[in-house]
Amino acid sequence: MRVFVMGGTGTIGAPTVRELIKRGHDVWALARSDASAEKLAEFGATAVAGDIASPKRWAANLPRLDAVIHMACEFNTEMMGAIDRRLLAVLLSTLAAQPKRPRFIYTGGCWLFGATGDDIATEQTPLRPLPAFAWMVPQQRLVLEAPEIEGIVIHPAMVYEPCSGVFFRFAREAVERGAIRVVENEGVRWPLVHSEDLASLYALALEHAPAGSSYIGAAIEALAVGRIARAFAKRFGTRQQEPQIVSAEAIAAEFG
Repeated sequence: MRVFVMGGTGTIGAPTVRELIKRGHDVWALARSDASAEKLAEFGATAVAGDIASPKRWAANLPRLDAVIHMACEFNTEMMGAIDRRLLAVLLSTLAAQPKRPRFIYTGGCWLFGATGDDIATEQTPLRPLPAFAWMVPQQRLVLEAPEIEGIVIHPAMVYEPCSGVFFRFAREAVERGAIRVVENEGVRWPLVHSEDLASLYALALEHAPAGSSYIGAAIEALAVGRIARAFAKRFGTRQQEPQIVSAEAIAAEFG
């Protein structure tokens, strides 16, 4: 398939692009910098210059596509919902003119299920999104119902890999701060998935998933964040072995 990927150099996107190319797909990917374009070229993908905030500048120049994978988001701005809505509107209009109805994988996230307590979320669990990500719910509904495409949704768990992802901050703080910060409560449990395992899910969904389906990408159902932080502190010999509890507001003010 000829697949267009948005977010193809990120924690999720880079291994997904590599997996698709390994499976023989012709991958085109959005690149908003020369460095991103060079990285995509190293993977074997064709770079399309542009960014998701200005889709009209590049969408009309896309080639004939068999599929689109959307895993890009502007997390560092309060306008991320508006950016995504505008991006989808332009893309759906563009894809409607394609000779063949393309597959379209939209990326949600475990935060759309909210805090589930002792219950493990499944694909049948009703969405109760954290307020900052509530805008994603109508977006994914639009993707699943749009007649122009074959919509599929993937909800990644907390994604980890050696050089980025949710554990990267833990490793950096273990070395640089002398204490690892945990948000709100060290008893909060994270579902987890390695980036390469998640890439396999995207590839399998692209090739086999029926239109209108949704999947949770998780390999570990629930691991207490305090246990993770303590393991990092022990591994790096951090001065303070106990996690430092910080508020959600404080961490959001720092990272967005």
